[in-house]
Amino acid sequence: MQRIPEPELMTDPEQARAYAQADFSEPHDHFVTLYQERFGNHLQGEVLDLGCGPGDICRRFACAFPHCDVTGVDGSQAMLDAGCGQNTVTRPGDRVQLRYGLLPDVDLPNHHYDTVISNSLLHHLQEPQILWQSIIRFGKPGCPVLVMDLMRPADRETADTMVSEYAGNEPEILKQDFFHSLLAAYTPVEVEAQLRAAGLDQLTVEVVSDRHLLVSGRLGNQVSNAASRS
Repeated sequence: MQRIPEPELMTDPEQARAYAQADFSEPHDHFVTLYQERFGNHLQGEVLDLGCGPGDICRRFACAFPHCDVTGVDGSQAMLDAGCGQNTVTRPGDRVQLRYGLLPDVDLPNHHYDTVISNSLLHHLQEPQILWQSIIRFGKPGCPVLVMDLMRPADRETADTMVSEYAGNEPEILKQDFFHSLLAAYTPVEVEAQLRAAGLDQLTVEVVSDRHLLVSGRLGNQVSNAASRS
C-alpha cells in the first residue's frame, strides 16, 4: 500500500483534546520499557522529546528516571495546551518543560542533550529528514536515541482492523486520526533508507508490535560534524 500523507500538525483543539484524553498507557509504558531494555535504568541529565504532543511520555520518563530533566517540544500549541493539567502520571514540576517550536529551527534552552527520544512524530512528516537531522543537531555524541512510530500496514483492510482492535472505544475523531496515521506511517525498509541518507547507519530498526517500529542506538560523531558546519 502506498503511503498517504496526513497533516503534519494537529492544530484543531477538539482533535488535540481527544488525543490528550485518550488512554495511551500501554504503548507509552512500552516506550519507557523499551528504553530501559536497551539503555538501562540509570538515565541522567537532559532528555529531549521531539514531537511531545501533550507531554504524556515526558511525564512518564520523569517518573521512571528521577535523575533526569525532560524538555518536550511540539509544533502544535493546541496539543501543548491540551496537555496542561494532564498529570495522571506525575506532576511536571521543574523536571518537565513543554515548549512550542517547529523543527528543525526550534530554539531550545540547551544546544545538545544527553538523550533524544521521539514517539509518533515521524509519520506526520512529509520530509522525514527533519526528524533525523534534528536528532543529529540536538543530541550529544554517543547519546542514546529512541524513536518509536507507527508502521504502515499492508492494506487499508488491515488498518481498519487495527482501528477496531486498538481504538474501538475511542471517540470517532480519534479513530479517524488513528486510521489516517496508519496510512501515513513509514515501513521499516523506508526508515532504514532514511537513516542511511542521514548518515545514521549505526541506529537499528526493529518491529516491536503489530503496529509499531522502533529505531534505537547511540549517535556517533555526526554531532561534532554538524557543529563544525554551523
